[in-house]
Amino acid sequence: MIDKMLLGRTGIEVSRIGLGTVKFGRNQAVHYPESFDLPSDEAILALLDCAHELGINLLDTAPAYGISEERLGKLIKNQRDRWIICTKIGEEFVAGASLYDFSRAATRKSIERSLKRLGTEQLDIVLVHSNGEDQKIIEEQEVLTVLAELKAAGLIRAFGMSTKTVAGGLLAVDRSDVVMVMHNPANVGEQPVIAHAHKHNKGILIKKALASGHLQKIADANPVASAMDFIFQEPGVTSVILGTLNSNHLKENVKCAERAIMNAGIVSSEACK
Repeated sequence: MIDKMLLGRTGIEVSRIGLGTVKFGRNQAVHYPESFDLPSDEAILALLDCAHELGINLLDTAPAYGISEERLGKLIKNQRDRWIICTKIGEEFVAGASLYDFSRAATRKSIERSLKRLGTEQLDIVLVHSNGEDQKIIEEQEVLTVLAELKAAGLIRAFGMSTKTVAGGLLAVDRSDVVMVMHNPANVGEQPVIAHAHKHNKGILIKKALASGHLQKIADANPVASAMDFIFQEPGVTSVILGTLNSNHLKENVKCAERAIMNAGIVSSEACK
């Protein structure tokens, strides 16, 4: 069973491995090594059951992930209490291309739609899905202000940003609850954001931990284990989001994460109770 850890100051406990769900709803314009068909409902339910048995409680989705939100909402309807749901705002995937809108109106509309799609009265975590202009979004748009208002209204529990730059990540740490950054042995540039979040007790979620399946290019007998050891050496990391449609892959990744956490000597929030 994978450990859980508190997500910064939010009071939300998330598993150290989260399940990414882009492959549940979108297989166009993605950057994986191989093409894939969208899974059946039965296959998704089997994977969700496997994740639950492994101790995973964090699911990562987004409006930009095609029909991922709708499918999750339908399939977890009777097990909502099992899951911490992280979704996003700001990016849409329409006719094979990404469209971005970080306005106040679009943010509220996106939250209302995600609540409906996911069949829930409250979203656990909402992240701004950046287009790469992190600082401009934070400083010139009202999106974080709107998310703070929605948090105060009880529609979301925590908010933050999935960033693409160090400067934007640092700003997001200062102005929100949680930040999602890319971090793996081949991409270390956003490590200062992780360190800054750790210093200020903010949550950090890791995306592209296995470089979207391209980590095999790194010379190592076990690149997954190597990546996990590398990532969990950072004390500021709360959870690593991994996307897969294969239960065996998920089990192996969790085993690697468990070993890495043990090697790093990290104490989970459960052990502190």
